[in-house]
Amino acid sequence: LGETGMLPSSVKPPTEGQLLQTMTHLQAGLSPETLEKAKVELKENPETLHQDIQEVRDMIITRPDIGFLRTDDAFILRFLRARKFNHFEAFRLLAQYFEYRQQNLDMFKNLKATDPGIKQALKDGFPGVLSNLDKYGRKILVLFAANWDQSRYTFVDILRAILLSLESMIEDPELQVNGFILIIDWSNFTFKQASKLTPSMLRLAIEGLQDSFPARFGGIHFVNQPWYIHALYTVIRPFLKDKTRKRIFMHGNNLNSLHQLIHPEILPSELGGMMPPYDMGTWARTLLDHAYDEETDYCPESYTLSVQDLERDLEKNMSPKTMKRSQSVVEPGVLKRPDKVKSEEDNLQPLLSLD
Repeated sequence: LGETGMLPSSVKPPTEGQLLQTMTHLQAGLSPETLEKAKVELKENPETLHQDIQEVRDMIITRPDIGFLRTDDAFILRFLRARKFNHFEAFRLLAQYFEYRQQNLDMFKNLKATDPGIKQALKDGFPGVLSNLDKYGRKILVLFAANWDQSRYTFVDILRAILLSLESMIEDPELQVNGFILIIDWSNFTFKQASKLTPSMLRLAIEGLQDSFPARFGGIHFVNQPWYIHALYTVIRPFLKDKTRKRIFMHGNNLNSLHQLIHPEILPSELGGMMPPYDMGTWARTLLDHAYDEETDYCPESYTLSVQDLERDLEKNMSPKTMKRSQSVVEPGVLKRPDKVKSEEDNLQPLLSLD
């Protein structure tokens, strides 16, 4: 650029075709079918992709309280896709992604598959990832809730393992467009296991998955859920977005209703499918590779202090009396917690009592 800030006359600005060629490299991983889906469903336009990304990036200056640790084109694009190219909503999600990590630092320390707690959770199938996609190209995650060994790892470890897995999978541009399906099988999940879940734990998961991650969840399916899981859902339901509520399906023991939405040809036999029983270590081996068979000495007690610190922080605004739905406007403090809450003890109690 010359002193006037204009291109010298000898330098020609990029043509529309050159600009289009530059930007469509961001779409290089998409099949023709998915490209069309992105255009129709998400309003993704290769001709305006650069402008869309830049408009989101330009909003970062409005939130100096957040450390935006990554702002490259490919990264911002996944947030635009998650919010159907609504610039403001995409930025709101981007801001909450980093704010959530800023406010829960202990959760994201050593966020890798070899972390002892994460490794234990992964090896028990938290999450399981099916090899076949559904008919809409969505990746299917399965959780067999009864596998949670509470003597070996915490609920926070499970959440960290799920977030780590999603971070890995969301690198795939096909999944940025097509999204995910989650199936939770509650068979043999005991009342005692359920009694360990607190409002703060469940709210932490809702914030992390619904409000702060750029993934499109096309459906969340509960199967074989006992009455006390219905009770837990009743507690958290007010804090779910309307769109999330509409995508939660309670099948109970009726696997036929599940099969009407997800074909049994791609499901494991535990879910009434035609595939062999699910091998809980499949996804863990993908992430851990040779480290899968290495022994790790770990028990939840070694992680108790950081989890307790995390929960104390959460308790400041997550008692049932003070929990609020996610706000629709990005302002400093959207996810921040008030210093004083009238009834912090409420949140120390499990949702279900064994007494």
